[in-house]
Amino acid sequence: MLAKAYSFGLNGLDAYPVTIEVDLARGLPAMTIVGLPDNAITKSRERVRSAIKNSGFDFPCGRITINLAPADTKKEGPSFDLAIALGILAANEKIPSHTLTRYILLGELSLDGQIKSVSGSLPIALATQHEEFSGVIVPFSNAHESALADQIAIFPFRTLNEIVHFLQMPEERIPFKPSGTTAAMALPQTIDLQDVKGQSHAKRGLEIAAAGSHNALLIGPPGSGKTMLARRFPTILPPLTREEALEVTKIISVAGTARPTSLIWERPFRSPHHTSSHISIVGGGTDPRPGEITLAHHGVLFLDEFPEFSRNALESLRQPMEDGFVTVARAAKTLRFPAKFTLLGAMNPCPCGNLSNHQKPCRCSGHAVRKYLNKVSGPLLDRIDLHLEMPALRTSELMTTPSGDTSEEIRKRVILARDRQLKRLANDGVFANAHMSHRQIKIHCAIDKECQRLLRDAVEGLGLSARAHDKILKVARTISDLEESETIRLEHLAEAISYRTLDKMNG
Repeated sequence: MLAKAYSFGLNGLDAYPVTIEVDLARGLPAMTIVGLPDNAITKSRERVRSAIKNSGFDFPCGRITINLAPADTKKEGPSFDLAIALGILAANEKIPSHTLTRYILLGELSLDGQIKSVSGSLPIALATQHEEFSGVIVPFSNAHESALADQIAIFPFRTLNEIVHFLQMPEERIPFKPSGTTAAMALPQTIDLQDVKGQSHAKRGLEIAAAGSHNALLIGPPGSGKTMLARRFPTILPPLTREEALEVTKIISVAGTARPTSLIWERPFRSPHHTSSHISIVGGGTDPRPGEITLAHHGVLFLDEFPEFSRNALESLRQPMEDGFVTVARAAKTLRFPAKFTLLGAMNPCPCGNLSNHQKPCRCSGHAVRKYLNKVSGPLLDRIDLHLEMPALRTSELMTTPSGDTSEEIRKRVILARDRQLKRLANDGVFANAHMSHRQIKIHCAIDKECQRLLRDAVEGLGLSARAHDKILKVARTISDLEESETIRLEHLAEAISYRTLDKMNG
């Protein structure tokens, strides 16, 4: 007898439908799975057989052929266990086939018939909202995550027996409804930008970076507060919208780094070690997985000891920083992962770290300093909007009580500046100044003749590229937004030029 069941697979962050066809025929006992299954699916034969027997059902004798369609797409992971098991039971006439085909099935099986959690249930549940199904059957541990897709009924279960009973009398069970709300909420802050002593110039730069979603590089000797500032940067970022929160939660669901029970409203902050490979940074592998830049989507990617990262890792950031996504190509398939992040780097001004330290002499030769700075290539440096110098703190600064604006006060200014950008750029599909194209810069970053002369002198004097020229205009536009100015004034442009520190070092 032939039976069908339906499930979904994942291609990167996108879900696609999979039809599980089960055919029982006379012959020697055997189970064959076709349709480009990976090792996890191929080995599901023993899990499925044991789960069916230990749940009290007879495992059919004869030849069992299981086809996962579409046959030309590779299927990965153990999430098809449940659909295969129920397809076998339907083909053996233990459950009604017409009821089984009304539901999407997700779940890994234990040998005793328990349903184990799977990765990616949220994007799959979201994809089924536009399909003609009565609901999605998921492991109980995936219930809250799947229920974030509120346009489809979610039915969570703990065992195979429970699902069989449900399919025989589906009207007896109501869909799962999570308690509480998924509305945006104020997140408690345990750290504050005000904790950092001194460094008013760097704090101002980070406020500009947050307001316009600009990339920034902190340059200073050890102990000047670079890491401390960076870890407080998320506290001044604007809150996620619901659409952004849903994207962030989908990424966490697919990556399997956590099991979300509600929408994640906190902007991601990723801080990989400088020994990380370029694959772990951008994503990939034999079965491509999201990398750090995707896990930092709509958040911050902080690279401490910036020049110590491998050349491949740093250069692989260039395309995602421009496009907001990364394309991972393999022989079998090509995947595209979102990667719209704010890059925040931290580095010393020289190998010993004391080039700008007024308290300790620098021991590095001019050649050693140039070699160290050249670890960050010119094309990558061009893509960083703000180069923020952080001098060593004086003793008088260390002994004073931290002062300046709190993170909440700065965040309010950042939100107002972002609102101005949203209104101005709404028709362009752009949500922050840093993402403007060259055409949009010409429209929204017009400057008068006096500003044009200053910018021309800066470009010629520092030897700036066309991209650095555009970066200066974008930063100047953000500064004017923070100042609630409709136009870019001379002082806004001059401040934006002052943040090209490494260009001056290399000039």
